[in-house]
Amino acid sequence: MSTNHLSDRIVNLSVSQTLAMAAKARELKALGKDIISLSLGEPDFTTPDFIKEAAKKAIDENWSTYPPVDGYPELKQAIITKFKRDNGLSYGPQNIVVSTGAKQSLYNIAQSMINEGDEVILPAPYWVSYFEIIRFSGGVPVEVPTSVATDFKITPEQLEKAITPKTKMIWFSSPCNPSGSVYNKEELQALAKVLQQYPDIFVVSDEIYEHINFSGKNCSIASIEGMFDRTITVNGVAKAFAMTGWRIGYIGAPEFIAKACTKLQGQVTSGANSIAQRATIAALEADPKEIKYMADAFHKRRDLVIGFINGIDGMEVNVPEGAFYVFPDVSSFFGKTLNGYLIKDATDLSMYLLEVANVATVTGDAFGNPNCIRLSYATSEELLTEAFNRIKKALS
Repeated sequence: MSTNHLSDRIVNLSVSQTLAMAAKARELKALGKDIISLSLGEPDFTTPDFIKEAAKKAIDENWSTYPPVDGYPELKQAIITKFKRDNGLSYGPQNIVVSTGAKQSLYNIAQSMINEGDEVILPAPYWVSYFEIIRFSGGVPVEVPTSVATDFKITPEQLEKAITPKTKMIWFSSPCNPSGSVYNKEELQALAKVLQQYPDIFVVSDEIYEHINFSGKNCSIASIEGMFDRTITVNGVAKAFAMTGWRIGYIGAPEFIAKACTKLQGQVTSGANSIAQRATIAALEADPKEIKYMADAFHKRRDLVIGFINGIDGMEVNVPEGAFYVFPDVSSFFGKTLNGYLIKDATDLSMYLLEVANVATVTGDAFGNPNCIRLSYATSEELLTEAFNRIKKALS
């Protein structure tokens, strides 16, 4: 059987390069190679005990039947309280939809809002799946480039220039995956000032890394005057609570969008896992101080990694204020031959580091910036030290 029998849409869909690199690293490990993976955005911490206890209790209490499509009322209430406490946002139950991870939340939004040919502005670098989800939904991603020099943030002038009569939405994350950059309140206000001239443009604000923020409290663009009714705030428990495998994401959105996402979800997956939902209630009701130890560890690792990169000739990096990634510019290596390997671009460099240094990274191409590579520091200081020693040796 050949791919002729598959749909055009699936043939044209790109494989997630972060997952592809992680799979490649696992394959090499299985062959006995000592691979250090800095490719996946997954905390190396275990889920906190109080959350695990809530899950065990839910099993004992037989929360094993179909949950409501858009989430248990008690979880929606915990999300409402969290939005008010952490973000200054006032939502009701009708504005909340719980999904199987924030990735499904994003897919629901795209399928519910984007028509064929609608343009969606993507400040680049962007999370790898935004581009493909938008394209898969018939939209046209419009990339707005940034660089290390601008801390990987777009300016109001760039945003204004990217808007056309076909612009339907803008999607971005803050703290950002892959750059770790954080938009402060003043920067978001400046972008909002542009958007206020275009009332039909909606904003998707992905805040999955909000608690891994080294610059202080995270600012949600929905909290800025005039933006609440046109912003879909996306969040989840994977990153801050070390719950990647529990698969719970959620949105706060205008009611008509939340209803549309629930309608789609009702036909595709129905409600998210019942036990994971009950555990998430405990996670969100807890004081964020309960998980600060993880953010503190990531902060320490960031400083360690920035120190390593500054000691490698040819790598240029910003100092990210959140998440657990660095996104160094490696374009100075392009056109050079290292240990017999010609490095044409970031993809070549990423593969070179895998084969020669036994360190898995992800090419910046996947995130809309072909000059960079992404490295995750969501692993131990010991492994990070070893990984960067190998990288330095391979690049010297």
